[in-house]
Amino acid sequence: MAFPPRYPLLFNPKARSQKGQRTFRFLMENASRFYLCATNSSEEARDLAARFAAEGEPVVIAAGGDGTLNAVVSGLAGSQTALGVLPAGTMNVFARELGIPFDNLSKAFEVIDRGHVREIDLFEANRAPFMQMAGVGFDAMVIEETTWETKKMLGPLAYLLSAVKVLGEKPPRMEVICRDGRRVEGVAVLAGNGSLYGGQFRLFRKADNQDSMLDVLVFKEAGYKLVLDSLKGLALGGVDLAASTEYFQAEDFTVVAEREVPIQVDGELLGRAKEVAFSESPRRLRVLAPEDPLPGSRFVEVMKAMMLWPKRIADPATKAGA
Repeated sequence: MAFPPRYPLLFNPKARSQKGQRTFRFLMENASRFYLCATNSSEEARDLAARFAAEGEPVVIAAGGDGTLNAVVSGLAGSQTALGVLPAGTMNVFARELGIPFDNLSKAFEVIDRGHVREIDLFEANRAPFMQMAGVGFDAMVIEETTWETKKMLGPLAYLLSAVKVLGEKPPRMEVICRDGRRVEGVAVLAGNGSLYGGQFRLFRKADNQDSMLDVLVFKEAGYKLVLDSLKGLALGGVDLAASTEYFQAEDFTVVAEREVPIQVDGELLGRAKEVAFSESPRRLRVLAPEDPLPGSRFVEVMKAMMLWPKRIADPATKAGA
């Protein structure tokens, strides 16, 4: 009698949110399909993943959010072991990017069982690998200000409250320096290996996680101007369409700030530095993903319609055709 495969699965037992509890119940209900490994830290998750890869396991599953995935990816990168994703975090940006069901663990597990492998780029910020995105300045400050307790109580709203607090602070100036000589000044920098940021926002509209390029957004305005211009840009079809941003692609670049600034990779705070070097990792990542990804969220399309609605009403041509 043939039995279905049993996968090593790494998870954080301290995840006590409602979603964390649902995930734990799912793991218990399907325990015969897993070798369950409760991890105490991101370092332990990385080391366990690397050990499983060295032992030749074909698949290692990470059950958690983007931070948990980042730790496991650090251990699997460059190996033949494929990453399986069970999304159990607040945002689950990487799962959304790949079209993995981000709000249904059973369907996400079906993706793993089907066994379709994609190979994607990895990049590094000061040698710390990331698979989806990284940020220097504003968004990393928001993550720095957001506590585990507020995330547990408020979910994604916790980041919004932290953002309101951070918007009132004066950011340091920074400069992005590319290897080809391009230089761009601003107050915050985002780098995307995939197109999505923060869950539903398609911030990096030209991004392709198989093209060996990072998509870079440099914000030149701080405070509420940064937010308003970003929303306006999204409504028009891309944040980079706002006058106060600059968007380009690069294989590698360095961010130099006038004082130490926070850095985040895949939504996890990396630390603070005055200089951050971005480059492609020589390693790649094998990940289990759908052959036919789920359709993207309509959040931006709905917002676009709302932003343009008054213009359509006022347009004489629209009235004439009514």
